[in-house]
Amino acid sequence: MGVKARQRPERLAEKLSLIRAALGLSQSELVRCLGLEDVISYKKISDYERGEREPTLLILLQYARAANVSTDVLIDDKLNLPAKLPTKPRDTRR
Repeated sequence: MGVKARQRPERLAEKLSLIRAALGLSQSELVRCLGLEDVISYKKISDYERGEREPTLLILLQYARAANVSTDVLIDDKLNLPAKLPTKPRDTRR
């Protein structure tokens, strides 16, 4: 008996990339904005945006807070990001 691969959101990488672009941040700047300097490097952001890796739940939460959206919007392929995302990052260090 084999184990099935876990389901993954197909649009997550695209949504994460759109959030960073809307905020007008480089990958390194995004790491600082999310307060993750001691957790990940900008290279992980690149991996997330290409769909090669998935961020942890806590990192997804930081993305959602920065974009002022629910984590559901990031995870659910049936939900779209709002047409207008904030152009300034919100403080994610709550």
